[in-house]
Amino acid sequence: MAKLSSINKNNRRIKLSDKMLNKRKKLKKIIMDKKLPLEERFKAQQKLSKLPRNSSKTRVVNRCQITGRPHGVYRKLKISRIALRKLTLEGKIPGMVKSSW
Repeated sequence: MAKLSSINKNNRRIKLSDKMLNKRKKLKKIIMDKKLPLEERFKAQQKLSKLPRNSSKTRVVNRCQITGRPHGVYRKLKISRIALRKLTLEGKIPGMVKSSW
């Protein structure tokens, strides 16, 4: 099990990135628009840099929903490989069985 503080920190990042998503998109759209004057784009760049770092989507870590483990997480399932194996062996995931050959 991961440290509870790490899990909580990541949850705060997720909430903040969802909250600031539209604001960041608008500013990035202004920055990337080459037709706008340079001053306006520069002001948008400064506003973007003043936003909290944790509001960026890239700061969010994919963590296991069961254990909080940050490594070896399947994106679609949002479960780590270890938790997936445990659930499979318990027979809680339909259609998945331990392979043997």
